[in-house]
Amino acid sequence: MPNRRRALAVIAALALLAAASMLLSLAVGSLSLSLADVLAALAGGDGGQGAMGAEVVRHLRLPRTLGAFACGGLLALAGALMQVLLRNPLADPYILGISGGAAVGALTAMLAGLALAFVNLGAFAGSFLATLLVFGLAHGDSSWTRTRLLLTGVIVAAGCGAVVALILSVAPERQLHGMLYWLMGDAGQIVDARPALAVLALGLIATLPVARELNLLARGEALAASLGVVVPRLKRIAYVLASLFTAVAVTTAGSIGFIGLVVPHLVRLAVGNDQRLLLPAAALAGGSLLVLADTLARTVVAPTQLPVGVLTALLGVPVFLFLLGRQPGARS
Repeated sequence: MPNRRRALAVIAALALLAAASMLLSLAVGSLSLSLADVLAALAGGDGGQGAMGAEVVRHLRLPRTLGAFACGGLLALAGALMQVLLRNPLADPYILGISGGAAVGALTAMLAGLALAFVNLGAFAGSFLATLLVFGLAHGDSSWTRTRLLLTGVIVAAGCGAVVALILSVAPERQLHGMLYWLMGDAGQIVDARPALAVLALGLIATLPVARELNLLARGEALAASLGVVVPRLKRIAYVLASLFTAVAVTTAGSIGFIGLVVPHLVRLAVGNDQRLLLPAAALAGGSLLVLADTLARTVVAPTQLPVGVLTALLGVPVFLFLLGRQPGARS
């Protein structure tokens, strides 16, 4: 019981961190706003900075902030599911080639000069085609194994990387900048965060009812099956949901790495391995981390904006190496 109370306190603290990170994101930038100005703009007023400040908050910063939070939460949620599904602390949505497929679809649409809606549609289609390809190649003798899935994902990701390099090599110079920013992750392209937020909310609603079964699966398939868990069905649910979450995040903000890998590790240290607590905590922590990274990306060398995926990698690599050195024999 004390451990559960501690976990609930951590989740409450993460909720406060999420709110604080979003308010900070709305306040800072080329036009600095006070907390009162931000709250007034969110309430529909003008605040001390007048109509321009309110427009900046409501129409520029708010969609970007909410979208970054949703994408970070989706990536962390997908990473937590993949680590349970494969029982591997190094499992990450990107290792299965899903983001590579999304990159191929999006860059193909960009190369064809299509509108933003078709770029998003291309990313979404590419991610699911990669998912189907990994499923088909890894199925083998009518069963999936962790090793086969991981190796198949690495191969598919490598193939997608080759296609991406080919597209970049033949793309006109005027399109290269936008393509490279998309590949490195760019929350500035988010114009409507509602789809990603809806998927995040529905994803939590869908995963929490099976959290107890995921706890059993994390202890081994044989034990889970002996306790009444329908393991093949649960694995399919977890894999499809993780693929969906990654596809939506990549479609919304481009290719952003390390959120799904590092955040579940950090959260697991704080709340333990109970998926009923880990999944919502990971969503809150992942969303907060990406919002803070995006705020830093657009302010550290302002007015130039850095790709947020670069900062998440710079933050994620040392944190992951620290965790790996601290628990060299840990398992998810």
